[in-house]
Formats: sequence, structure tokens, C-alpha cells
Amino acid sequence: MEKRKVELVVISDVHLGTYGCHAKELLEYLSTIKPKTLILNGDIIDIWQFRKSYFPKSHLKVIKKIISLSSKGTKVYYITGNHDEFLRKFTDLQLGNISLLNKLVLELDDKKAWIFHGDVFDASINHAKWLAKLGGWGYDLLILLNRFINWVLDRLNKEPYSLSKKIKGNVKSAVKFISNFENVCIELAIENKFDYVICGHIHEPKFESVETEKGKTIYLNSGDWIENLTALEYNKKQWRLYTHEKKINTPEIVEELDHESNLAEQFISILNKD
Repeated sequence: MEKRKVELVVISDVHLGTYGCHAKELLEYLSTIKPKTLILNGDIIDIWQFRKSYFPKSHLKVIKKIISLSSKGTKVYYITGNHDEFLRKFTDLQLGNISLLNKLVLELDDKKAWIFHGDVFDASINHAKWLAKLGGWGYDLLILLNRFINWVLDRLNKEPYSLSKKIKGNVKSAVKFISNFENVCIELAIENKFDYVICGHIHEPKFESVETEKGKTIYLNSGDWIENLTALEYNKKQWRLYTHEKKINTPEIVEELDHESNLAEQFISILNKD
């Protein structure tokens, strides 16, 4: 199969190691593209909720695929998020074509792109981390329940239903948080003369051009691979918000680790030592 050549791809909030992660679909997507640059914009591996009993082969294959892309010439930037903040101990590390960073500024056709995960603007993480971690566990269980409900609905030939989107859309504090997050990112990008500001964290894919009396910028959010299955693609001076087809299936609760990749195994063993 001929792969699509793309200048830049941004994905975030994959949450490998959690029940809600759509690793198989992400692997399908990564297998169809040949990116010059791949940006992993935080929360790729969910170290907050990492459990030895759950890391399926499909999750490990995503790591192997990213390593394979880097070995074939793709420049990979791994930007840390809150769920993989353990890796912040090792930022500014470079292994071959893979760079580990907290944030990144790129020049794209004479325009500046400011790229970061976004948890720095989340007060609940900065001031009550235990509460944020508890919320992460709750979210994972909610997604697990939602996956089962949609599996049943699919067999009844009914439309899928998103519990988390329903909650986000009806809880005023959730709506306000998302709006405030986006506004802060946009204001800072305009203030600092960035043409693009690219985030993750809130699991809300978006592509919006904004202009104020102070200037203008384009706000982009790569979404996630839990609910939306989205990525940002930049090619020939154009941005595109890509959405992958979601499959209705029950999550794999227990699956043995694939022992074919020593590099991936070593990486996981490092996480277990902390």
C-alpha cells in the first residue's frame, strides 16, 4: 500500500496503557502515512494510570511503529504532558531522530508554530494533582463503560453514544474550562507573535482562525485517541484536521506483552522502577 507523504503530523492524548485507548486504530493511521516530522504532543503513554496487568500488544505496537518511523528518517518530537510527566526528568534528551521536550517552536514556511501539551494552564493539575489523578481513573472507567454501551448499541443497530461528551456539554464548569483554556492559549500566542498555537490536553479537536485588536493567530488542538481519534496534518502550507474511523468493539482487558521488541520492553521496565 502506498503511503501518504505528509510534512508534519501532530497527535496527542493517546493514553497508551488505559482501557479507553484506540491503539489499533492509531496503528492503522500511522501505517498509512510517511511523515517528515511527527510530533507527539503529550499524554502518549499514561504513566499516571500505568498498570503491569494491562498493556496489550496493540499498545506496544504503537511504540514500535513510532520507533520504526524514526529509524526510517521521520523526525520525532515527544513533548511531555501531565500523564507522562515522569519523562520531564529526561527532557532535552535526544536519541537518534527522537527528541524529548517540554515545548517546541517550529518554523513552518516562514511562520512560527508554538507547540505544547497545555497542562501548564490547568489549575486542578498544578494545585491538586491527587484530585486530577483520581479524575483520570474515573475518566478511564467512564470510557470503559461507554465502550461496552456502544458495543451493545451497535448490535441493536443503534447510533453510538458518548457519555463524556454529554457530560462536557452539559456541565457548565467543563464548558467554561475548555473555553478559558482556548482563550488563554490564543491570547498568549497573539501576544508573542505566533502564527499557530498547537495544543492537546483537553481532548477537544479544533482548527480555528482568531483575530483580535491585538493581532491574529490560528488555534489548533489535535484532540485525542480515546474518543475523537484525530490528528493534525500540515502539508503544502495547509493544515488539516484528520479524523480516523472509529470501530465499535469491546476493549481488551488483559493481553500479554509482545516480547519481540526489547527496546519497548526496556522502556516499560523503566516506568515500573519509579
